[in-house]
Amino acid sequence: MSVALRNAQRAVPVRRALLRRAVCALRAALGAARFDVGLVCAGNALMQRLNGAYRHCPEPTDVLSFPFHQVAAGELPRPRCRDEYNLGDIFLGVEYIHQQCRETGEVFDDVLTVTAAHGLCHLLGYRHDTKPEWEQMYQKEAQILEELNRLTGSRLRPLTAGLF
Repeated sequence: MSVALRNAQRAVPVRRALLRRAVCALRAALGAARFDVGLVCAGNALMQRLNGAYRHCPEPTDVLSFPFHQVAAGELPRPRCRDEYNLGDIFLGVEYIHQQCRETGEVFDDVLTVTAAHGLCHLLGYRHDTKPEWEQMYQKEAQILEELNRLTGSRLRPLTAGLF
């Protein structure tokens, strides 16, 4: 199915084709290639509004995920009709991510891809509110990034290594 990608900001150039290919590969690694996903590249102002409205934290952030289905971690949705073959939407705070990369010296495109992987895991029910949840999510992120690394020759790893 499709990855609908919209660049809703102008502060940071985004290599959309590269990001779309990575998200398609990550979605396949999750076993969810039949599902659509929406990807929005957002600036700090939009991320701040969304984060305030949905998480009551009015600050920009790197990623927000809005799942179409409510599933337990590791489960795939069970659509009843064609319109339900949708994982949901991921908002990537590209301006925020770019600022972080400037401070840390990390490669923007790599961090954007890893952040998208994190968002995809959230769409499939993975959370990181507790240490066991984080460990489960970290393991899944590492697994799908390993598959992407195998396909692309990159060396991407989850960003949340030191969360707990």
